[in-house]
Amino acid sequence: MTTHKHLSVLSLAVIGMLCSALPAWAVPITLGTAQSFAVLGASTVTNTGATTLWGDLGLYPGTSYTGSVSVTQTGTVYLTDGVAQQAQVDALTAYTTLSGLSSTGDLSGVDLGFYNSSNPLAPGVYTFSSSAQLTDDLYLDAQNNLAALWVFQIGTTLTTASASTVNVINGVLSGADYGVYWQVGSSATLGTSTVFAGNILAFESITLNTTASILCGRAIALTAAVTMDTNTISNDCTATPDSIDSGRSDYGSVGFSGDGISDNGGGTVPEPTTLALLGLGLLGLGMRRRRHA
Repeated sequence: MTTHKHLSVLSLAVIGMLCSALPAWAVPITLGTAQSFAVLGASTVTNTGATTLWGDLGLYPGTSYTGSVSVTQTGTVYLTDGVAQQAQVDALTAYTTLSGLSSTGDLSGVDLGFYNSSNPLAPGVYTFSSSAQLTDDLYLDAQNNLAALWVFQIGTTLTTASASTVNVINGVLSGADYGVYWQVGSSATLGTSTVFAGNILAFESITLNTTASILCGRAIALTAAVTMDTNTISNDCTATPDSIDSGRSDYGSVGFSGDGISDNGGGTVPEPTTLALLGLGLLGLGMRRRRHA
């Protein structure tokens, strides 16, 4: 009886310890078929000036794509077809997953520029009750963590000032699975000459002002327009020439959107239910040994 009791307590302790060690955001995140896109709009896609895209461009359910003659891109254009439709479905799934993650920090009212090179922001899920703004340079510190993830849950709008930047530092190039996601409740606007990073999933629209760029990420609007003006958007930072990316890196994540969160061995981090089953397995093993004793 004593042995059985000790094994039960040990098993429960193992369950509790392993589950509590997992961050609240340790769940798979994937863009699905939307991952191949640099730009994905819903109502319209509009461009002015010479814009360069690394990746596909899609539109669904709208039909109006204007200014395409001035767009240079490596990928394919999908207008109001099944490919764009499925990408929108997958993007909405990702948006819903991101919005449902448990927050690890409330940044409501904090300018993202507060997290500068001397005070970088660690991985986590950060919530803004309404709008979020960036008026300077934001630094995200991966801390050499192969599974570094940043999710910004923004209640309404995301706005960046002119010449602001988003920088990811201290990443590891080999076997990493980084993620930078901006889940925006309404619309996102990138100011003139902003140099952005990460995947913007806006429930409504995305506007990139003159010469704004997303060098490692995507612009995905779920219900409204994507508006561009002499921009550069790349879903794979390493694909852009040095003259554009100035040596920036997405550390092999293909635009900070790997297929989920991985551990140092490259596998998916187990969810609490998996760890609980491990603990229950230990308990069952102990009971079996007791019966045969």
